Amino acid sequence: MTQERQASLKGNPITLVGPQLQVGDKAPDFTLNKSLVDTVSLADYGGKIKLISVVPSIDTGVCDAQTRRFNEEAAKLGENVAVLTVSVDLPFAQARWCGAAGIDNVVLLSDYKSNEFGQAYGVLIKELRLDMRAIFVIDANDTIQYVEVLGEMTEHPNYEAAVEAVRALQ
Repeated sequence: MTQERQASLKGNPITLVGPQLQVGDKAPDFTLNKSLVDTVSLADYGGKIKLISVVPSIDTGVCDAQTRRFNEEAAKLGENVAVLTVSVDLPFAQARWCGAAGIDNVVLLSDYKSNEFGQAYGVLIKELRLDMRAIFVIDANDTIQYVEVLGEMTEHPNYEAAVEAVRALQ
């Protein structure tokens, strides 16, 4: 049975598919595209603290601002922290955006092929096949230590709380 819950886009209802992950849960594994052919999984970041910033589309204002903000924060967090941005944008679009924006501390990963990440992390938007804006902080043992899944897609996440959750693990 598929789990579903409601959120909104500019006040209009949308449906999130997948589990509602909680602090203390084991982080689900995933396969995401780094390019059209190269993939990564949770294990590729083993032993590191992971800050996973999920955005619906990198080419929108809030997603752009969110990724730029975490790129700035990533520079201060050190080598033991992997900052990942996940969207369903094609890897080509992600690479183009990173080049234009000068993003070099965040790894952009694409959930475009199967929406596996979105379903496993409970952020897949059923009606749009995009991933809902969310933040997950996962410790070096792959246990979730911080979760924020926004109820309204157009709002910004709590950047300070997410960064503080990472710092508490260092």
